[in-house]
Amino acid sequence: MGDYVWFHDVSWHASYAIYFFIIGISVGLFFFSFLSWHKAVFEPLREKAAYASFILLALGGLLLIADLSQPFRFLYVLNPAYLNFRSPLAWGALNIVSFSAVSIAYLYMIRKGDADNAKKLAAVGALLALGLPVYTGFDMTVHQSRPVWNTPLMPPLFVAMAVVSGAAAASFLAARDEAMLMMLRRYMLWSAGAVGVMLVSLLGTTAYGGSAQELAYEILTGTMGKLFVGLGMVAGTALPIGLMLAPAGRKGSGLMIPALLILLGGIGLRISLLMGPQIVQTLY
Repeated sequence: MGDYVWFHDVSWHASYAIYFFIIGISVGLFFFSFLSWHKAVFEPLREKAAYASFILLALGGLLLIADLSQPFRFLYVLNPAYLNFRSPLAWGALNIVSFSAVSIAYLYMIRKGDADNAKKLAAVGALLALGLPVYTGFDMTVHQSRPVWNTPLMPPLFVAMAVVSGAAAASFLAARDEAMLMMLRRYMLWSAGAVGVMLVSLLGTTAYGGSAQELAYEILTGTMGKLFVGLGMVAGTALPIGLMLAPAGRKGSGLMIPALLILLGGIGLRISLLMGPQIVQTLY
């Protein structure tokens, strides 16, 4: 398979994986701010999660701009005359700009005390936030010459990683609110479980036969293997689930270590998923 691809260099560098990680947490935190309008247990998290989400969104945007060879070209995103709506990049740009605008309006309404409009903006923002990990997965899955990416699992995998990362980050914002921590534990358990199932499915469809096996080498036994299997799957997914199911993990104070492991595992998964399939193709 590696002999018949047109990619022979690393096009997306590790900075993109950091962007994926930051944006995933931003999306997850906004999701929990949205839930605060429907679940009273999350109400103390509403404003803190919204501000943290926006700060991370701005940081992620700066990372994207800094990665451009000519950073001021990001202004083209704001000019409809330059948008090619047949390109997934155009839709991704519109998504992140729209989410940014709604986030600013949402924060303004919260500060103003306009609960009705803030609640409506939270719903709109949650839909736009969902589009960011979906777009990330879609932007990877359209690459047919990289079979590890070219799977319908990518969009839901990035959504699940955003939810679990956001829940882990929110657990640090929840301080000692036991009721909130126990609810966040549920989200971490179920979303971490979903990530684990999809990762196993990804391995089953890429690493054991077929044209993708050669290109999956790096995320299993190559230079990215320790990050993907060791940090991402074992330390960042399986171990946190085990800790949360243990007696100590059924208390709020027992969630800090699983949450930290989930965040570290999230970085490892994103770096290995992004870089592994690219590294092996530089050998041809």
